[in-house]
Amino acid sequence: MDRAAKSEFVGSLAEVFKATKVVVVAHYSGLTVPQMQTLRRQMRQAGASVKVAKNRLAKIALEGSEVASIAPLLKGPTLIAFSGDPVAAPKVAVEFAKSNERFVILGGAMGTTALDANGVKALAALPSLDELRAKIVGLVQAPATKIARVVNAPAAKVARVVQAYAAKSAEDAAA
Repeated sequence: MDRAAKSEFVGSLAEVFKATKVVVVAHYSGLTVPQMQTLRRQMRQAGASVKVAKNRLAKIALEGSEVASIAPLLKGPTLIAFSGDPVAAPKVAVEFAKSNERFVILGGAMGTTALDANGVKALAALPSLDELRAKIVGLVQAPATKIARVVNAPAAKVARVVQAYAAKSAEDAAA
């Protein structure tokens, strides 16, 4: 990489660090190309991304960002996973680490909060934003349907009573 390409790369990585909600740092030494492609595909499907960057350039890009606390983790062959959803990148990284022992999560950051490997795993255990939205909609809809049933129940009972009287008076008139 020449100097101009390096400065452009650092600038784009700095923009990523400013726009992202969560960053996960992991060692990827020993992963095959198909395994890395699988990781990238899974991250993309979850709305996250993966970058492999020279540690020196990544540290320069980290300066002044909220996630600057990950700088000490950048030693050896590291990759950086990030996402706008605070759960997407950690969830995919933890799932991938379960099936690939050579993929080792070192830690990460969520905003200004530094996370160790256990913190990333705890974050991955949380439901995603879409799952939380679905639960909230379900909770909001449940009381509305219960209210509708309660409100309609007395009217249905009155209608059945009126229908029973109408049927009885029709029988009395026929007799």
